[in-house]
Amino acid sequence: MSNLQISLAVIGAVLLALIVAYNAWTNHRNSPKKPKPTEPGTEAPASALRQEPAFDHLLDQALHGGSVHAQPPAAPASPLAPNSDAADDDAAALPIPAKNPPKASTPAPAAPTAAKPVPPPDRRLSLDKLIDAIATLHCEQAVPGDAVLAALPPTRRVGSKFFAIEGWNDSNQQWEQPVATQRYSRFQAGVQLANRTGALSEIEFSEFVQKVQAFADTLHAAAEFPEMPHEVVRAKSLDNFASQHDAQLTFVLRARQAAWSAGYLQQNASRMGFVPGSMAGRMLLPAPTPGMPPVLILAFDTQAALAEDLEQSAVRDLMLCLDVAQVNRSEQPFNRLREVATVLCRTMDGVLCDQNGQPLPAMAMDPIATDLELLYDQLDSHGLSAGSALARRLFS
Repeated sequence: MSNLQISLAVIGAVLLALIVAYNAWTNHRNSPKKPKPTEPGTEAPASALRQEPAFDHLLDQALHGGSVHAQPPAAPASPLAPNSDAADDDAAALPIPAKNPPKASTPAPAAPTAAKPVPPPDRRLSLDKLIDAIATLHCEQAVPGDAVLAALPPTRRVGSKFFAIEGWNDSNQQWEQPVATQRYSRFQAGVQLANRTGALSEIEFSEFVQKVQAFADTLHAAAEFPEMPHEVVRAKSLDNFASQHDAQLTFVLRARQAAWSAGYLQQNASRMGFVPGSMAGRMLLPAPTPGMPPVLILAFDTQAALAEDLEQSAVRDLMLCLDVAQVNRSEQPFNRLREVATVLCRTMDGVLCDQNGQPLPAMAMDPIATDLELLYDQLDSHGLSAGSALARRLFS
């Protein structure tokens, strides 16, 4: 074999080795990023100590639900758009050991622990003239609560609208859901005027009257109903207001180069306080107050979340959503969203985009924050503050 042949063979072998090495490097670079193993002795993140939360229909509609009241805004850079149809318990606080515990020989007297005041229950289902059409019922004599419960309609819906009957408790001077141990002589029944499915219709109002009248006949009560034309007009007006003030912020985080595995994504999200949701591919940032809707919703591909091996699944983008009307203004949810998006983009090598996949510059966030504050002010002025019981019912 001549020197030329030997040289060509060596060059070919070197080129083949370089090609194999380049392909291996490319495959490694483009393979989904995997979660880092937990080192022995390393404490689990606080989110791992949280229990899996329960959710009502509002949260399920926040990301996957249906009808929309208004058209999206024209400016593509702003993700502030009318919302389509969407309760988590916060993690229990862990006891923190004192840095300088008292010596055993001279124990300090234990100070009495002041009981933490328990906030009053959020009367989310309480009727209110602002968003409900209300009928009144009067009985000739007090009716036992167990008889009232037996006479209640089996559902809390009239068509697509919330429906409830409350009794007047003479002892605490409040309307309440009937209980078996009380006696009632007065009732109020109400149907919601509007929600994200639209305004109360004449057919729904007629169904409401039928349900209430049947309840009144069972208890031998006299029912007084509001005028249907008046309530239908109120319903359309309320629905018009809601369609103009119902908004959801949605951002997309997209991988710059290598995709993320579902396990890698979940690991990074849990470090930001997110916990698993009731649906595959969804994680929630719980509100500090138990029973309130989550502050933020993080969603990614359901199929990747259901993969047998989460480290082999590939996810190229995720969504961060804020249902504006469902979260209290005091939680500063938009600031939380910006913080989460910034940290995840940095740690996961992602880029922040709008719903259409267009990258968003940092300067585009400030105008959104200004618009959001204006929206909060308008909701406050109408008695429908974001995160309040009435707002959560109206925007559901």
